[in-house]
Amino acid sequence: MKKIEECTVGIAGLGLMGGAFAMALGRLGVPSGRLFAYDTDARTLALAKDKGLIGECFGEARLMLPLCDLVFLCLNPSSLLRFLGAHQGDFKSGALVTDIAGIKGSIVRAAEQFRSDVDFIPGHPMAGSEKGGFDNAGRCDFRGKNYILTPLKRNRKENLAFLEDLLRRMGFGRITTTTAEDHDGKIAFTSQLCHVIAAALVNCEDDAAITRFGGGSFEDLTRIAMLNAPMWTELFIENREKLLERIRRFEGSLDAIGNLIASGDAAALERTLLAVREKRSAMNG
Repeated sequence: MKKIEECTVGIAGLGLMGGAFAMALGRLGVPSGRLFAYDTDARTLALAKDKGLIGECFGEARLMLPLCDLVFLCLNPSSLLRFLGAHQGDFKSGALVTDIAGIKGSIVRAAEQFRSDVDFIPGHPMAGSEKGGFDNAGRCDFRGKNYILTPLKRNRKENLAFLEDLLRRMGFGRITTTTAEDHDGKIAFTSQLCHVIAAALVNCEDDAAITRFGGGSFEDLTRIAMLNAPMWTELFIENREKLLERIRRFEGSLDAIGNLIASGDAAALERTLLAVREKRSAMNG
């Protein structure tokens, strides 16, 4: 790969994450004239162009992809799979391609069947904002955040090293390389289950004014309940086997603590809470 400053970079999907990547690339010195974007929303493209963030905007991906040395696919899983099927022949030969989808099993399977002259390295940035869309891209801070890569055996080592270095320069603090199976199992706990809990917590209360009694705990726990409903519906269902396993384990844990409270066994409850505190402290990060 060329130096990032010399690459023509394309972003497919200029929403929250696509906009955040465009901003990060601009800060790294990618000239706006070499930073292209495809999106179906003409308003978003015009806004990005007016801000000087994007050099060329495209309403048709087939016109952008042949020009790009590096492509970020910032699309939801189902949209991404359709995009790959429709545009496999449009990518520039030798291009490095990566995605940001929050589920990796189906994406890795598609990547393994992709053109051999295009190096597709699947990935997932653990960053975002409860408020979506390009207008909120500035809220998406990469600094110190985790990034997960699920590379294929056929990926070129130099391209994987290039991408890891680029992600670190964007601000990501820890890059983990793993399998799609491992990613989807762990993300069911650290991300998807958390969103389920936040949604269920809000859903079990009907008093809209109850936040007058909030001291931060409720706010911290439910920030992510302001979720992108179509995207998270897709992620939950796509990963439902692993997510349901995590939900059942959580239900068991919640029931166990509830039983201790019901029994009035203060000593046992205190021991459990101390053990939980120690367990959380031992979890790195």
